[in-house]
Amino acid sequence: MDFVQVCLNGARGAGDGAVVPLSPAALGEAAAAAVAAGASDVHVHPKTPCGQDTLSPRVVAAVLDAIRSRVAVPVGVTTGAWAERDPAARVARIRSWTALPDHASVNWHEEGAEEVAAALLDRGVGVEAGLWSGTDGVARFAVSPLAGRVLRVLAEVTDRDPATARGTAGALLEGIGAAHGRPVLLHGEDGGAWPVLRLARERGLATRMGLEDTLLLPDGSRARDNAELIGRALDGRGPSS
Repeated sequence: MDFVQVCLNGARGAGDGAVVPLSPAALGEAAAAAVAAGASDVHVHPKTPCGQDTLSPRVVAAVLDAIRSRVAVPVGVTTGAWAERDPAARVARIRSWTALPDHASVNWHEEGAEEVAAALLDRGVGVEAGLWSGTDGVARFAVSPLAGRVLRVLAEVTDRDPATARGTAGALLEGIGAAHGRPVLLHGEDGGAWPVLRLARERGLATRMGLEDTLLLPDGSRARDNAELIGRALDGRGPSS
């Protein structure tokens, strides 16, 4: 089966509509439906009760428990700087987690990325190295002593223009090159999400889809949920439109 990670919610909140899962229970239900539609892996942003991304050990544990009670695939979380601005505090949060995800994304252009990745590796958590277009993340990763130890590279195309995102993706992949021999997962955002997903599939790369990356189906209509997006990403397998 094609490797398609479902990104359940991202930084989106209640203002993006009721389809975006925020609570642990809603995330567990959304993960179960997406995996039933063909998702191979789960990426989630744990949220505070007011809807903010957080690395709180209590919230991370509740989200992981809720999702793992419904699915048997690997589950990963974000460690984005927006969830904890201070790099030292971010590392402290990770070291205080009482439940561990299978993997966590680390954006290599962010301050403290090396320390955050090291803390995750020390705890046995796989690292997804987030290399964003339009940043110096690729250059930083190229010289990182941890590069050969990451689980995979997340090549994130931040160009949201459907007319240019595919070209931006190609340039990003060229810059990443062999990526220290690590697998590459390529994905886009909003208007670029579907063009980049198609490029990933053409090149035989892992990819991802879900309400974090886009709220819309390829025809521009609004997706009902993550499961519908995954079904479309896998050539229509899963829930029908």
